[in-house]
Amino acid sequence: MTVLKLTNVVKQYSVREGFRHRTVEAVKGVSFALESGRTTALVGESGSGKSTIARMLTGLERPTSGEITVDDVPLGRTGKAVRNHQASVSMVFQDPFASLNPYHSIEHHLARPLRNKYPKISRRDLDSKVDRLLERVNLTPASQFKYRRPHELSGGQRQRVAIARALAPEPRVLLADEPVSMLHVSIRLGVLNLLAQLQREENLAVLYITHDLATARHFSDDILVMFRGDIVEQGPAEDVILRPTHEYTRKLLSAAPDPSTHPRFVQS
Repeated sequence: MTVLKLTNVVKQYSVREGFRHRTVEAVKGVSFALESGRTTALVGESGSGKSTIARMLTGLERPTSGEITVDDVPLGRTGKAVRNHQASVSMVFQDPFASLNPYHSIEHHLARPLRNKYPKISRRDLDSKVDRLLERVNLTPASQFKYRRPHELSGGQRQRVAIARALAPEPRVLLADEPVSMLHVSIRLGVLNLLAQLQREENLAVLYITHDLATARHFSDDILVMFRGDIVEQGPAEDVILRPTHEYTRKLLSAAPDPSTHPRFVQS
C-alpha cells in the first residue's frame, strides 16, 4: 500500500555570486512512492540531493514545484497541516551528537513529541510510554537511561534515542538520513538491524538515505540511485546491484571496496 508519494518534485535555490543571483536546481522533477512494510534506499554521492528530498518529505522545506502526498493528502501550507504531516512522517538525522539537545534529559526528548500527540495525557501514562519507547530500541532497563543527558550516552545509544523519538508520534513513514555514518563501524549493524526490526513490527514505510551500496542491498527492498538531483535508476535491490543499467550506478559499484582484493585478505 502506497503511503507517501512524490510527483515531479523540483527544488531550486537562489545563490548569490557577487552582485548577481543564479538559480541552482538541487532536485529535478523527482517522482517515487514509499509503501508500507518496505524499505527503499536512496543512494547517491554527497551533494546529489538526497538530504534535500528528506527535508521536503518532512515539511522542513517546501518544494519549488510538484506535489508530496501522504495517503493521497497533499502537504498543506498552514501550520496545522504541516504538523499533521510531520506526525505521519518522522526523521532520524545523521548526527546523533547534534540532533539531541545537550541541556535536556532523555526523558524530555521523548516526552515532548508524546505531549504534542496526546495533549491531555496523564503523568503516569506519559512515563509508561517513555519507558516503552526506550524498551523498543533496546535501552533497558529504561530507568537507567531516561534521566541521563545525551553526553552520558555512547554514540549508538544516542542514535537509538533519536530513533525512539522518531517513533513517538506513531508515524506511517520513517526517514533515516545516513543513520549510521557517524557511528563506530562495530555498532552500525546493530542500529541497522533495529531499524529493520521496527519496520517489520510497525509496518512502516522506510526511506534509508545512504551512499553505501552494500548496506542498501542488504537492508532495502528497493533502491533509488540519485545523481545531480535526478533519479537515474530504480528497482528491486538485487536487480539494481547485480544488473545495473545506468553508467553512474556502475561507477558507484566499481568504487565500492572489495575485501577480496585487499592485501590483508589475499593469500600469498
